[in-house]
Order: sequence, then structure tokens, then C-alpha cells
Amino acid sequence: MIHSLKQPFIIGVAGGTASGKTTVSRRIRDTVGEGHLTYLEHDRYYCDYSHMPMTERVQQNYDHPHSLDTALMVQHVKQLRAGKPIAAPRYDFATYARLPETETIHPARIVLVEGILIFAERALRELMDMRIFVDTDADLRFIRRLTRDISERGRTLDSVVEQYISTVRPMHLEFVEPSKRHAHIIVPMGGHNDVAMEMIVSRIQAILDGATPHEPT
Repeated sequence: MIHSLKQPFIIGVAGGTASGKTTVSRRIRDTVGEGHLTYLEHDRYYCDYSHMPMTERVQQNYDHPHSLDTALMVQHVKQLRAGKPIAAPRYDFATYARLPETETIHPARIVLVEGILIFAERALRELMDMRIFVDTDADLRFIRRLTRDISERGRTLDSVVEQYISTVRPMHLEFVEPSKRHAHIIVPMGGHNDVAMEMIVSRIQAILDGATPHEPT
């Protein structure tokens, strides 16, 4: 099968919470160049719980596939693949609510889709020409998540630990870890795995340089 780049090449980057997906995505983006790449996070598509009291919002299971409006993301990825811009949602992690304004995102030669559960959803993963799973030890992922959620998302230590035990870990074992079998490439140690990253960016650069054979999804 030949990919002619008449339509964007879709890359999915998945993995457990704080596994290093963003680092991998950033290295791809830095190599390819921002002008050639559109970046779309699954985190944007969390369902809107603004109609609920805050006490109920914090009790929702945000690590289950049903917490995400994946149908909308599928629609948006299809639009990008067709060369059309999208009105992507914006989400506020501090209030567990979707913001009223959207962000216009334009297609590019490479569309990079990132998220914990993107390979768990068949309709979404089948849109991807390359699927990368970032594999990192659970203890390191927890420490990274703890640091990130406290410093960037306004969470407390107790709330992060409670969420990890009650939903993050069990949902990882039920949905995220099994989705690894759908990956074309598994990257241990994330974006710090220089050998794996060199292979990935070399492949992507070859796609950008011209029509390149690739296996059908």
C-alpha cells in the first residue's frame, strides 16, 4: 500500500498516564517541524460535567472510555484527514468542565493524536496510519502524575492518590494495557529512548519526503 500524502498521515501516541507520551510527541514535532504537524490530544474531549455540583464532578471516573467524547474526536480526525479545519473543544482540569470557547485547528501533512485510551477505541485507532505505545513502569508513571496534577492541575496530594487507587490503576489494567496489542511500535522509556525515537522520526521523515510504502492498518 502506498501513502501519497494526498491526505494527512495520522499518527497515534498512546500509553499509560504520565508515561511520556507528550515527550515522544514533542520529539516528533520538533523533528518534523510545527508547520508540517497538527497536534490533537484526547484530553480535550472529556465530557462536560459543568451541570453537576463540584462534589459530584470529582467522583466521576475520568479514566473510563465513557468519560471521553470519542465520537466527536473520530469526527474531527476524519475532518482533518479530509483537509478541513475543526473546532476543537477546550477542557479545564481544575473545574472538571469543558470551556465554552473552542480552538480552531487546521490540518497538516502529519496529524498526531495523543491520549491514554486512543487505542482502546476501534473507530479511532482504525483512522491511524502509525500507532505508537509508550511503555513506562507504573511507579515512575505515578510519581510523574502526582507531580503534574499538583503543579499544573490544582489537585491535592490526597486527591491524586485517591484517584489513582480508585480509578487510574484499575482502568489502566482493564483498558490501557490491553490496548498495547494494537500498537505498531512499542517504545520503552518513552521519549528518552533515543534508538526508538530515531527510528520513528526517520520513518516519518521518509513519509514527508515522498510517497512511502507502509503496511495497511
